[in-house]
Amino acid sequence: MAEDTAGYCGHCGEPLDVGGVDHTGCGLALQLEPPRYCGQCRRRMKVQVTPTGWAATCSRHGLTHSSPGLA
Repeated sequence: MAEDTAGYCGHCGEPLDVGGVDHTGCGLALQLEPPRYCGQCRRRMKVQVTPTGWAATCSRHGLTHSSPGLA
């Protein structure tokens, strides 16, 4: 959910497969906050945070959310 296997970090937007970039801190941050970058295309997403969860929308790939009630 937070980081997609397609290749980009949902927190910093950098490629996941680049050597020398440690995304450990990004993974910890994504446990507490929504992703800011699309894991498929690296675009900055529109994010809405509510008391029950979050929804992030990529202009190309659509909606990602933390809670089924936000779909």
